[in-house]
Amino acid sequence: MDMTLDNKKHSYADYVLVKEETYEVIAGEILKISPPSPTPKHQDVVAELTAEFKMFLRGKECIAFSAPMDVCLFATETTKKENIFDWVQPDLFVICDQKKIKDTNIVGAPDFVIEVLSPSTARIDRWIKFNSYEKAGVKEYWIVDPANMFVEVYELRDTSFHQAGIYEHEESITVGIFPELKIDLKNIFKERV
Repeated sequence: MDMTLDNKKHSYADYVLVKEETYEVIAGEILKISPPSPTPKHQDVVAELTAEFKMFLRGKECIAFSAPMDVCLFATETTKKENIFDWVQPDLFVICDQKKIKDTNIVGAPDFVIEVLSPSTARIDRWIKFNSYEKAGVKEYWIVDPANMFVEVYELRDTSFHQAGIYEHEESITVGIFPELKIDLKNIFKERV
């Protein structure tokens, strides 16, 4: 089944049938299919951030995951796959309600999401996913720009994201939902890659 050529509204049930293709969907519309391979710098930034969160969360209730992992943003435990029209694969995300973790995916919004920009995903991460994460109730969203070495931090207040800050490569960020976790960006944006 070629998901790239049709104009139908796609459900998670369709996706599961052709799992050999990798794509994300918002409101039934395909966002990307098998994007170009990420750059070494992108992958290094994701790996460093994942390590920081994994280490901090070890032995705690919340769990950090990195892509590829399907997150069905607006689904619940009882939502049928054919009724799921929004799923994404964030670069890094944290789940604190372990009931959302299923055998093959995550059902419901993460508490925290990081997207690391690449030229092919910047528009999607900054606009489409931003709006979807906000609507789904993600508590904190980071947009990481490895090329320019800065991080935009957004926190959910009521039902809207508000920019909590923009941090450059020499600064540290205190994670809003984990105030005891401080990320030193010098360790994330290394010059070697």
